Amino acid sequence: MTSVEIRGLNRSFDGVPVLKDLSLDVPEGEFVSILGPSGSGKSTMFSVLTGALAPSSGQVLLDGRPLAERPGRFAYMPQRDALLPWRRIIDNATLGLEIAGVRRAEARRRVEPLLETFGLAGYERSYPARLSGGMRQRAALLRTVVQERDVLLLDEPFGALDALTRTRMQQWVEGVWERYRWTVLLITHDVREAIFLSDRVYVFSPRPATVVKEVLVDLPRPRTLETVTDPKFVEIEAELLGTLLEERL
Repeated sequence: MTSVEIRGLNRSFDGVPVLKDLSLDVPEGEFVSILGPSGSGKSTMFSVLTGALAPSSGQVLLDGRPLAERPGRFAYMPQRDALLPWRRIIDNATLGLEIAGVRRAEARRRVEPLLETFGLAGYERSYPARLSGGMRQRAALLRTVVQERDVLLLDEPFGALDALTRTRMQQWVEGVWERYRWTVLLITHDVREAIFLSDRVYVFSPRPATVVKEVLVDLPRPRTLETVTDPKFVEIEAELLGTLLEERL
């Protein structure tokens, strides 16, 4: 696993600043969430991390070394599952590995032991259209995780799900993360989701994005539905909501 340090990151488009002196830390093995107004630059930050965009200035460090020295360390899961409808679940899960040059047989060998953990055992020969929204998201996350990159970047992965399915996915992700302890950076607009899943939460300002608050989530794990009624949870929720409302004024 790998720690991530973002230091004084700036990015502009046609002279319009999107990221402004952005600094934050993602310690090794932590689950970190980003909250902020729509259009504040959260996805732009992810694009810089994956190398799709170059920063205007500032730097990203992985275990203290510049990102340029350690390319390809991030596995990215977008907002939509992006499963290919003509590929069965097993072949969707292996897609990232195949693109990286892994032979299909070897890619399947890596994926198969994880199917049960991700709740997909027995569905590997199914096409995406036959699966529920939650199962499709689990397949997409499996495709991301199996690439064995150092850091997972999750860009609102549950935003399109209904409330009940979303809650179930949050519980499932919390349990799987407890088992594997990946280093994770999550973008979400759901304050409760951020608190429930995270070790720390950063709040971004409106564009150009900078960090206006960092909150440590000192709640015991594993977390359950009862966790959201914990007075500490309620206190953190009020603090984050208050900050977000102030930043939108």
